[in-house]
Amino acid sequence: MAKYGEGDKRWIVEERPDGANVHNWHWAETNCLEWSRTLFSNLLSGLTILDGEGNLHIKTKTVDKVEGDAYVNVRRGKIIPGYEIALTLSWEGEVKDSDGKSVIKCDGTVEIPYIADENADEDPEVRIMVKDEGPLGKRLKEAMGSKGKPVILEKVRVYVESMAKGGPAKDDLEVKKMPGTAAKSSVPSATAAAASNVGAQKEVKNEKKGFKTITLTEKFSCRAKDMFEILMDENRWKGFTQSNAKISKEVGGEISIFDGSVTGMNVELVEGKLIVQKWRFGSWPDGVTSTVKIAFDEPEPGLTVVKLTQTGIPEEDRYGNATVVENTERGWRDLIFHKIRAVFGFGI
Repeated sequence: MAKYGEGDKRWIVEERPDGANVHNWHWAETNCLEWSRTLFSNLLSGLTILDGEGNLHIKTKTVDKVEGDAYVNVRRGKIIPGYEIALTLSWEGEVKDSDGKSVIKCDGTVEIPYIADENADEDPEVRIMVKDEGPLGKRLKEAMGSKGKPVILEKVRVYVESMAKGGPAKDDLEVKKMPGTAAKSSVPSATAAAASNVGAQKEVKNEKKGFKTITLTEKFSCRAKDMFEILMDENRWKGFTQSNAKISKEVGGEISIFDGSVTGMNVELVEGKLIVQKWRFGSWPDGVTSTVKIAFDEPEPGLTVVKLTQTGIPEEDRYGNATVVENTERGWRDLIFHKIRAVFGFGI
């Protein structure tokens, strides 16, 4: 993820005297880090986790740290959030006896080291720590994990959904959508207006379809059958992704990779030549499935060219995040192809 302010200036709109970004044609970038700090503080501070259950009392205190980058890009009304955030939250716990007298009080922290747009469809890692490592302190820590963690993750999802809707830029978008705002701009010529209308029709047509295709071509220093076997072997998937995988080697058989985040089935298998599968991410809208086609070509012994085509990728996930296509392509490159090169030594 590029840091806020590091975008290509050709796509970042410059300040106009009237402050307008006509038709949202250029990227309009909004820094959301301070807004993120405020929202997380409002969402996570002063939450009661346990109030006497099992003689335990636990509540969150304050959000002590929100660091990283957060921004929202808007182009032609399309929202593209970007964020990589590390968060630290303090909490306190108390154990009381059957008479209601305090036995022990202790403080702790919650660390969420990586909240990112590329993992918007997954719950982030949550680390819970307590300063008192005695038996009662550990009991409070376990209770915070079982009862507090779900509450914290629910609040993180609120943040993710808020960013997907535009974060602090949402109000500006609503203003731009209000009737009459276009009247402030100069009247275009008839030719320009016609061209603008044609462009608008094409945009609407694409939005109705709502799906995209990605194509990638990668080269590997190995035989084609080796790449085929790696992609169809669940144990090797577990090895290079460091996650659980179940992969049938039969046409019509089911697949499940990345701890179940991606599920699907085999459509066509030609050993050493072709893999066609149906893929679905858990964060996608219900009923949406893409088609993955991986063709293997070996122009010379020891050199394999992999051509990937994935069709039917939704432009947005069920939460409204518009980074699905970008994240899918990045996943193929960084989490699959690059990992295979690194683990199996197939780099060129």
